[in-house]
Amino acid sequence: MWFSAASAGAFGRARTAEPTDLTQLNRNTVETKYIFVTGGVVSSLGKGIISSSLARLLLSRGYRVTIQKFDPYINIDPGTLNPYEHGECYVTVDGHEADLDLGHYERFTDIRTTRANNITTGRIYQNVIDKERRGDYLGKTVQIIPHITDEIKRSVKALGKTGNYDFIITEIGGTVGDIESTPFLEAVRQLKWELGRDALCIHLTYVPYLHAAKELKTKPTQHSVKMLQQAGIQPDVLVLRTEKELHAGMLRKVAQFCNVTPEAVTQSLDAPTIYRVPLLMHEQRLDRIVLDKMGLPSEDEPDLTEWNRFLHHLENAEKEVRIGLVGKYVELQDAYKSINEALFQAATYCDRKLRLEYIHSEKVTEENVAERLRGLDGVIIAPGFGQRGIEGKFVALRYCREQDIPTFGICLGMQCMVIEFARNVLGLTDANSTEMDTKTPHNVIDLMEEQKSISSMGGTMRLGAYRCSLRPGSRAAEAYGSTEISERHRHRFEFNNDYREAFEKAGMQCTGTNPDASLVEVVEIPGKRWYIGTQYHPEYQSTVLSPNPIFLSFVKAAISYGDERGTNGNDETTTTA
Repeated sequence: MWFSAASAGAFGRARTAEPTDLTQLNRNTVETKYIFVTGGVVSSLGKGIISSSLARLLLSRGYRVTIQKFDPYINIDPGTLNPYEHGECYVTVDGHEADLDLGHYERFTDIRTTRANNITTGRIYQNVIDKERRGDYLGKTVQIIPHITDEIKRSVKALGKTGNYDFIITEIGGTVGDIESTPFLEAVRQLKWELGRDALCIHLTYVPYLHAAKELKTKPTQHSVKMLQQAGIQPDVLVLRTEKELHAGMLRKVAQFCNVTPEAVTQSLDAPTIYRVPLLMHEQRLDRIVLDKMGLPSEDEPDLTEWNRFLHHLENAEKEVRIGLVGKYVELQDAYKSINEALFQAATYCDRKLRLEYIHSEKVTEENVAERLRGLDGVIIAPGFGQRGIEGKFVALRYCREQDIPTFGICLGMQCMVIEFARNVLGLTDANSTEMDTKTPHNVIDLMEEQKSISSMGGTMRLGAYRCSLRPGSRAAEAYGSTEISERHRHRFEFNNDYREAFEKAGMQCTGTNPDASLVEVVEIPGKRWYIGTQYHPEYQSTVLSPNPIFLSFVKAAISYGDERGTNGNDETTTTA
């Protein structure tokens, strides 16, 4: 069964907007509650997934919730970080470049995050130094305590003032014991002391399984909690990440050694999909434990009807849809995290298993392109910056266009569509983007005039949500079911409108434009099965309960193409990166 964007998205927003009667009765007397999530033993345990899962459970009980992430690195934001360093750079509606965990927050909750939801050490220090330069500290010596910690505390509480929230969940990046995390932990210690029962700490740790001894070991968890206690923080709830189920005696042992009540020690087993984690955490009573410890009613069950419906489609899909992603960061799949998840969500709502194959654009040539793209139902040309791997994208695009394979270009992928079309259809063999060749005689992709005088890195970036008007009757308008949309951007180069007439006469239509600046946002070739490029990043606004319409349309076209070829997405041929 295929869902429209409207049917898939309506229930998610309804659940976050309509509190249960029980919650509504308590709302006038309940102060905002603050939940801090810390991690120990090793990094990458999934603090973001646990935070998002708890938020989903509380939202499904009718509470108003938001999440924020504190990142200990000194960069102001991840905008200038190489994807190999930090994975995907996520963009919020207000144009803030943020940690990829904010993508998890939005996908799980349907909440729209802003710059207030992601704070780095660099931002904290910058704010304090700016205040010192203005004389706000009246000549006092500026120190870690109280000035840095006060700024961290201000950032936590400031988020509560941006909306009427019942819960603010704050994830502390890094691992307990990291030097760079120390000021954040000290701020948490102070807030727990100041807020009393309105603040709670969840500590996520790892219980390793030693295969040689065939034993699970809790000692790393004990040491992690001890380090947290040395920082002055007693965790209220423990979540133990484990590959094998922990028996009751082991949970009691952890509770005894860590000064945590036995019922507040939970486990998080490896799951086949991150989207099952909210249900697993509910089975572990995590939401009830939090509510009980914060003095709130916990008798009612969360309404997870629509979440379970998504999982039903996910777990009962039998046929596959094979999508190839052509990009230069395929060794690091987190570089395309939001695209991966948007495709996964769209495939699920189309009752298909996603078989996503990564194709390194540097390795695609005229000689091997047919082999590398063989058997695919659809192709994504990935976003990115810079020259590396660009020629391989042009080769892949020409092949997809000529073979009429459903193709979706995102940001730089859309620009590559334009350049390839200019070279091979318009006959402008030297066409390029001035990002790649500043002296190209046919700058079909270029900076806007007002951007050319800006020299600071990031200063020329177009970031955040912008309006887009879609041409009535276009495939993009049909996908969205509307001619007026808003999507998020992260780029600096644009389609050069001087060439627009030539493109449209040759068959590539500019079907989406920004109504304020007349910038081209969407191109498509109507004569093809599905050949669309978007200057914006639609993956940023695709969630579990509201999959992005353009991804749904693309996946449906890919499935239809597979059906035409008689493969039903189950061709056994594999494509290697």
